[in-house]
Amino acid sequence: MTLILGLESSCDDSAAALVTSDRQILAQVVVGQNKAHQPFGGVVPEIAARAHVEVLPGLVRQVLNDAGVEVAQVDAIAATAGPGLIGGVMVGLLTGKGLALAAGKPLVAVNHLEGHALSPRLVDPALGFPYLLLLASGGHCQLLEVCGVGDYRRLATTIDDAAGEAFDKAAKLLGLPYPGGPAIEVLAEEGDADAVPLPRPLFGSPEPHFSFAGLKSAVQRAVVAGTHRPADIAASFQQAVIDCLVDRTARALATSNAPALVVAGGVAANGAIRAALASLAERHGRSFAVPPSWLCTDNAAMIAWAGAERLAVGAVDGLESPARARWPLDPAAETVRGAGVKA
Repeated sequence: MTLILGLESSCDDSAAALVTSDRQILAQVVVGQNKAHQPFGGVVPEIAARAHVEVLPGLVRQVLNDAGVEVAQVDAIAATAGPGLIGGVMVGLLTGKGLALAAGKPLVAVNHLEGHALSPRLVDPALGFPYLLLLASGGHCQLLEVCGVGDYRRLATTIDDAAGEAFDKAAKLLGLPYPGGPAIEVLAEEGDADAVPLPRPLFGSPEPHFSFAGLKSAVQRAVVAGTHRPADIAASFQQAVIDCLVDRTARALATSNAPALVVAGGVAANGAIRAALASLAERHGRSFAVPPSWLCTDNAAMIAWAGAERLAVGAVDGLESPARARWPLDPAAETVRGAGVKA
C-alpha cells in the first residue's frame, strides 16, 4: 500500500487529499472561490491564482493533521500540472515540487483530465480497462477510449464550447449565480423542457464531435425575447444539452467495443444527465459507471488517485516538469476545426 498526497489548483478550487493505493481516502478538503468570482459571472484567473497562494499551504497542513500523518510517511506527491488556468496550475505544481524536494519524495505531475478519467476507479474496484469515457466539464467535452493509465484514444471533442461552459453562460444570461451548472439544474426542475424550441447542434451528424456555441446563442435570444419563463428556458436548455450528449455518446458506443460507459467531470454531477446516460448504456448493453457528485467536480482525491495509478506503473516526474495551460490526453489525435484544438 502506498500513500499519496494530492494537490489540485487548476481553476477556482484549491484542494488537498491523502489517498492510499487500496482506495482509502484518509483526508480531503476543497476550498472554493465562488464568492470572489460571482460579481464577474465567471472565474477571474488572477483572483483565482492569488487565492490558491493564500490557502493551499494551509490545506496541506490540514489534511496531514486530519489523517495524523507526517510528510515523511507519504510515498509520493501528486500535483496537477495542467491543463488549466496557468497561474493556478503553477501554484499547485510549485507547492508539490517544494514538498517533494524537502521530503525527498517522488513527484507525479498529473494531467487534470487524467484525474477525471481515472476517478471512477477510485470508488469502483471492479472497473477495469478499457472503457468509453465521456469527459464533460467546464473546459472540456470529449469522448475517449481509456485503454490504460496514460493510454487514451480520443474519439470526439468539442469544436467550440464545452458543455460546462455552456451551463455557466446560460446561467449568467438567466441572472443565476455562479457556478451556473447547479443553478440551472435546480431551476430546470420548475420548468417545462418542451416549452422553448432550442437547437441540438450536430445532432444526428456523422461528424463525431460536440458543439454548444449555437445552443448558447439561442438561449440568449430566448432571454432577450422575454416571452418565456426563466424556468422553462433552463429546463429546455438542460434537455438540449442532454440530447446532444446522448446522441454523440451513442455514436461513439456504436464504434467502440469497450464494455463500459463511464462519465466523469463536473457536468456528470447533474442528476438528469447521469440518468439519461445510464439509460443509454443499458440500451446498448454496456455497464455504466459514474463517480459520486463530489468526485465529479474538481478535487484533490482524484489527483492523488491518478498519482497512485501512475506510480504503480513507474511513471514519476522530475522537478523540471512544466506547468501547462494545454495538455491533451491523446496528443496524437487529429486537430479538429474550431476551438477544439484546445482539447
